Amino acid sequence: MDTIRSLDKFTCPFGGQEVELVQVEYESGGMPLLRLRIRERGARFTIFEIDPGTAERWGRGLLAWSQTQEQS
Repeated sequence: MDTIRSLDKFTCPFGGQEVELVQVEYESGGMPLLRLRIRERGARFTIFEIDPGTAERWGRGLLAWSQTQEQS
């Protein structure tokens, strides 16, 4: 049986998308993956499963961008 562990879940203030971060470990083996699940208004979902290296690069990019913006 696959192991799925919720890490975070939040709603974006602009657009109202629900974002969930989940760690997935497949019973068949391999490295744990980070599943990003974005639910838009209604029933549309976008799902990414990314490896630790991709998560790190994506996270650094998000953090770098956020630090250049004025905080309100």
